[in-house]
Amino acid sequence: MASREREDSPSPPPSSNPQSQTQQPTTARAIQAHFQSYEKSRLVFAQTIADLAARDANIVVLQNAGVIALLKPLLADTSPGTKQAAAVAIGRIANYSPELGGLVVEAGILRQLVTDLAEQNRFFKKAAAFVLRAVAKHSIALAQAVVDSGALIALCACLEEFDPGVKEAASWALGYIARHSAELAQAVVSSGAVPLLVLCNQEPELSLKRISASALSDISKHSPELAQAVADAHAIPFLTQLITSPDAKLKRQVCSALAQIAKHSIDLAETVVDAEIFPAVLGTLQDADPFVRKHGATLLCELAKHTPELAQLIVNTGGIAGIVHYITEAEGANKLPGIMNLGYIAAFGETLAAAVVLGKGVIPLAQALNDKQDHVKAAAAWALGQIGRHSPEHAKMVAEQGVLLKMLQILQQPSEDEIKQDLKMKTKRALKSILEKTLALDTLDPLLQLSTPASIFKYVIAQFAKVLPHDVAARRAFVTSGGLQRVQEFACALKQAAPVVTAGSESPGTAENTYGPGSKLYDSIKAVNECYPEEIVRYYSPGYSTTLLEKIDTFKSEEQTAKLGARSASSKKGSTMNMSEKEPVAA
Repeated sequence: MASREREDSPSPPPSSNPQSQTQQPTTARAIQAHFQSYEKSRLVFAQTIADLAARDANIVVLQNAGVIALLKPLLADTSPGTKQAAAVAIGRIANYSPELGGLVVEAGILRQLVTDLAEQNRFFKKAAAFVLRAVAKHSIALAQAVVDSGALIALCACLEEFDPGVKEAASWALGYIARHSAELAQAVVSSGAVPLLVLCNQEPELSLKRISASALSDISKHSPELAQAVADAHAIPFLTQLITSPDAKLKRQVCSALAQIAKHSIDLAETVVDAEIFPAVLGTLQDADPFVRKHGATLLCELAKHTPELAQLIVNTGGIAGIVHYITEAEGANKLPGIMNLGYIAAFGETLAAAVVLGKGVIPLAQALNDKQDHVKAAAAWALGQIGRHSPEHAKMVAEQGVLLKMLQILQQPSEDEIKQDLKMKTKRALKSILEKTLALDTLDPLLQLSTPASIFKYVIAQFAKVLPHDVAARRAFVTSGGLQRVQEFACALKQAAPVVTAGSESPGTAENTYGPGSKLYDSIKAVNECYPEEIVRYYSPGYSTTLLEKIDTFKSEEQTAKLGARSASSKKGSTMNMSEKEPVAA
């Protein structure tokens, strides 16, 4: 009613006073000043929140103040600067934790951003893509929420923008979406992003090359089909050209992308090789950046595992020396790709295994058995087993580095968790494969211990049973070194041990290694004992000294026996004479 009265009320007549006419422009300026002040306050507020959100310590306070609800309306602000600052603030808040990323999704901000992404200026596009990336990075569910908001089409459109910063932000967001699962990566591929990412990889800006290569790597890693999609977009030739780039961060991403493509199948690996990555890829093993060296070694590892021909190619181009140098210089888990590389190469045949030995690859592998991390020791044990399992010569060259005793010590450690159990399983398997080919008895002698598990001791003594019957010098050395005595002690311990012990024990006499006629351990010890005279075997058997002492107690010398015989004879003669003298008297 009041508004209607104001409309119906007559307006005052125009004043003829010139002073009143000058007041109207003044009032308009004052009103505009208020609007400008309000607009400036909104901008200052958004920028301040963005600055505060840059520090993690402030995030919880901002969350408790309900900052997301306050920033959401600013995304629809008429001021481009305010919209951009609000998007940056929301992106930094969402980037902090999955919970805050979920709050951004629940607030319905994503669809609003995607709608504006195609219409606003390049600064807002970069900020909006940053929000999408910050939300998608946390989990599969949040990345799926980004996809459901229709962001993929908008991000692909950003890849076609002129501004490299917009392309970079969009590439980054696509990579964070694709890295979670094969389904999300397939959604990225289906949106047509891969050819655009390949084009971005050809741009002159280094940062754009890095991020596009990283996104291609995240897409390729999930399945052969996705890796084939990247290969079909002709990404491999452009990636291989960048291996020699002076930028270390770019080389990291390029080697990672090529490794993710090559790992899936022989065809993809050969496609990578056909792009002429050799010998440039070997130079990455000598790079100053440790991550470049790691990704370069990973790429070689993914190539070597497929076929003997690819492994031979690495050997022919001088790759063994580079890999050995890499393992020697790397620390901790970074050694793994180099260790696995040598194992894959050696697994294909005697010639390739000999190339690893001649390239001094056994030394760093033996040193890796002393590493603090169990998975590094497990990989080293596996690689050594792949080298030593081919022939007695290979086994001898491995055993001469003292690896057999190191492996035995690993087996004697307690199994505290699954990682330890996996380490012991792989070490036991590798040790058996080496022992079955080892004929150098001097390398086996340190394993003849009472503490050696029966499951390992039977392989050790079996090798002695093969060699001793045909080598006189070896039989003598086996006795003088104490080996025969230790075998008798071990056999005695097995006989005295209970036939069944607690599960998981590796002590002599376990149920799985029962000692008795017909068992491999019993037959091998019997074959060794048959190489020596029975007196020698008894002499070195436990308890033989006690038996000798018992014989001493019952032993009588020849002189004592003669004297006793003479005394008994004389006593008998005297009694006979007495009887003969007494008979006439009686008569």
